[in-house]
Amino acid sequence: MAAPVRTLCCAVLRLSSRQFSTTCGVQAGEKWRKEQGLARSGTEYGPLTDLPDWSYADGRPAPLMKGQLRRKQEREVLATRIVMLNSEVDRGMEAWSEKQEEAKRLEEYKKSLLLKPKGRLLMKKASKS
Repeated sequence: MAAPVRTLCCAVLRLSSRQFSTTCGVQAGEKWRKEQGLARSGTEYGPLTDLPDWSYADGRPAPLMKGQLRRKQEREVLATRIVMLNSEVDRGMEAWSEKQEEAKRLEEYKKSLLLKPKGRLLMKKASKS
């Protein structure tokens, strides 16, 4: 019984003038927002999503909503990760510069071990200085 219904539906779809689209729709204005340096959609970040919708009449702020708390926590995690990675980069740069200085000292030490001028060459060198 399911086969004739399916055949009937396929025949109707083939005869209809409308086309079905299976692609996902692009959000309106997404390209423009990205070009302007804004979020992909108007609900990702900004004052409309980050600030409270209301406050008490006496001026006290409203308690944060679940989404605001989640975004705040995500930002804190991201900030701590940025600080940690930045400190790792600083430590790496210090280690690299220390390694460069050590290589320079080693090369100077190797140069100091080379044969030195003796006799007349030493006298000429001393008189030039």
